[in-house]
Amino acid sequence: MVGGGPSGDGDFEAARERLVDRLLEAGRIERPSTERALRCVPRHEFVPETHRGEAYVDRPLPIGAGQTVSAPHMVGIVCDRLALTEGDAVLEVGTGCGYHAAVTAEIVGDGNVYSVEYVPSLAEDARARLDRLGYGGVSVRVGDGAEGWAEHAPYDAAYLACAAPEFPDPILGQLRVGGRVLAPIGRDRQTLLEAVVTEDGLERSEHGAVRFVEMQGEAGK
Repeated sequence: MVGGGPSGDGDFEAARERLVDRLLEAGRIERPSTERALRCVPRHEFVPETHRGEAYVDRPLPIGAGQTVSAPHMVGIVCDRLALTEGDAVLEVGTGCGYHAAVTAEIVGDGNVYSVEYVPSLAEDARARLDRLGYGGVSVRVGDGAEGWAEHAPYDAAYLACAAPEFPDPILGQLRVGGRVLAPIGRDRQTLLEAVVTEDGLERSEHGAVRFVEMQGEAGK
């Protein structure tokens, strides 16, 4: 294990509990549903074997294909900001290893998360991993995430796990009125932006500087 981290299931569970406790104490997560989801999902199952010892360190980790899994606090922030509740239909752009989708599914319920991944090998692995861990209700497809997934629209919420120059128009168009989208926007300097769809357009707000891998596909160019 890297860095002498936990080695057994019980050790991983204890490390996960300590991580979530620290996030709560630091005020990085607030909603009880987010806390519960982070305590439930075994992040060590979503990272490569060589990084399992770091699974409950609060930082991004490489997952292959030049991509990373977001730090747990960032996953929690996204869930909190979107104010997800059971039954919400959620669009995720950037499946990666499937960790964030699993946390989201713990909150909104089985069959309500639709995730798009640009890299076929990551999508295939994530789909198999989610199914094995009991999150088979998460739908994963290969495609350009900037196009969203119109078949299952309208969505109550959407988020990008990768940075884009601007909110992709197709995704905005797939949100219901009152729906929220959260995304890292920018290239060299990224800001976490939230937009709420209203009858008159978008209400935007900023939530600090962030650093994500850039979106692949047409919108990322």
